Amino acid sequence: MAKRAAPEVNAGSMADIAFLLLIFFLVTTTIETDSGINRKLPPIEDQSEPPVIKQKNIFTVLLNGKDQLLVEDEIMEIKDLRQAAIDFLDNGGDGSCSFCNGKKNPDLSDNPTKAIISLKNERETTYKTYIAVQNELVAAYNVLRDARSQELYGMPFSEMEANHKDVNWPGNKVKLKEKIEKIKLDYPQKLSEVQ
Repeated sequence: MAKRAAPEVNAGSMADIAFLLLIFFLVTTTIETDSGINRKLPPIEDQSEPPVIKQKNIFTVLLNGKDQLLVEDEIMEIKDLRQAAIDFLDNGGDGSCSFCNGKKNPDLSDNPTKAIISLKNERETTYKTYIAVQNELVAAYNVLRDARSQELYGMPFSEMEANHKDVNWPGNKVKLKEKIEKIKLDYPQKLSEVQ
């Protein structure tokens, strides 16, 4: 009796199929990227001496390892931080700010352009609390910018920024950019993080 040879499986196209599957999964897979916290670093300037900043123009926010908040040497809840920052930024203490609606307290900031918010946190601070504090401070700037934009242009600042990013927005983007820059000059976002 003659031995029959076992039929061979043709595996020549298996490499092609595996390669096509690999390409398919590489093309169709989406990879999420974290955007992080959006901060614009100041430009590098050749200055021999740092500018003099009055202590009253610095809004100090300390966050300890137990997630407790100390604002201007007073214990504060995170929910109250936004209003405290708005009161500080919009104070207009020296009278040079014609659009400030604050109480003109001489102990708070002179002008929104001179006001700096200084945030210091410890290593033990939880990420959740750190981000919540950051959100409240940025929200304070957004509230003031929205109010100023509404006053000047009849439209909130956040809407102006959304329109500027919208590719299909039918308006004049150059004029819109000028308006956005004007609001940013009135209320510049000066957040300093201390080590």
